[in-house]
Amino acid sequence: MNVLVLGGTSFVGRAIVQDLLDRGHTSTLFTRGKTGADLFPGTARATGDRDAGDYASIAGTSWDAVVDVSAYVPRHVREASAAVSTGRYLFISTGSVYDRTAAGDGMTEDSPRLPPHRESEVVDGDTYGPLKVACEDDVQDLHGDRATIVRPGIVAGPHDPTERFTYWTRATGTVEVPGRLDQPVQVIDARDLARLVVLLLEKDQTGIYNAVGPQPAVTLAELIRVCGAEELVEKEPKPGFPLVLPDETWDVMFRRSAAAALSMGMPTTPLATTAADTRAWDVARGLPDIPVP
Repeated sequence: MNVLVLGGTSFVGRAIVQDLLDRGHTSTLFTRGKTGADLFPGTARATGDRDAGDYASIAGTSWDAVVDVSAYVPRHVREASAAVSTGRYLFISTGSVYDRTAAGDGMTEDSPRLPPHRESEVVDGDTYGPLKVACEDDVQDLHGDRATIVRPGIVAGPHDPTERFTYWTRATGTVEVPGRLDQPVQVIDARDLARLVVLLLEKDQTGIYNAVGPQPAVTLAELIRVCGAEELVEKEPKPGFPLVLPDETWDVMFRRSAAAALSMGMPTTPLATTAADTRAWDVARGLPDIPVP
């Protein structure tokens, strides 16, 4: 396949490009050209700024597939779709599209979503999910049965810029946890997500897929122990702490079904492997051994 990746030099996009190359496909990266210039030598690149609507470098091109990693507002989807032609358009969405207040336990791809947001392009904690809902709607309207949507949960692994999972791989000895130890947690290895994306392209598969793991969810205590902690002390929940949910009403967001993705062949890297590889990457990049407070 000849695949255009909109993004591809950060975390999720980087894993997808690597998997495409590993499986013998040809990739072209469309980016702003500001990061990852040393990645994937020999891979074709095109430069443009999606926020500015600059698609001149790829205008009129044709592809077997487009993987859209970097669309955050619906205009990005519409402009990219107008600029190129493609056999399949695979959009990386988010589990944040779901309306947790209307979903039952065991959330599936058919669970209710939040209302779409089109009133502004300001991306923040309130608008991120609704903007992605609008993006999903436009992908399906523009591409029909050539549209594929992947909804990742929390993505973990080497090169993760968010620190959400990496934070806990630094935990050693006795760790104070400002959250419920029995809270559910789901994280997916970026490499598993990437393989799912490539498999869906290879199978020319339409549909919507939750990219989450493990199945079933582990507890927060289990995850932290896998990451290296020996003893845990539960403390009062701290808002915004990595992987800690505000309260029980959010637990459904970490109980999503990946049955559809697994049926397509999505691999399931053991959590211990993800933790060890993330820790090794974290150490190799020269950061200090930061204890969890």
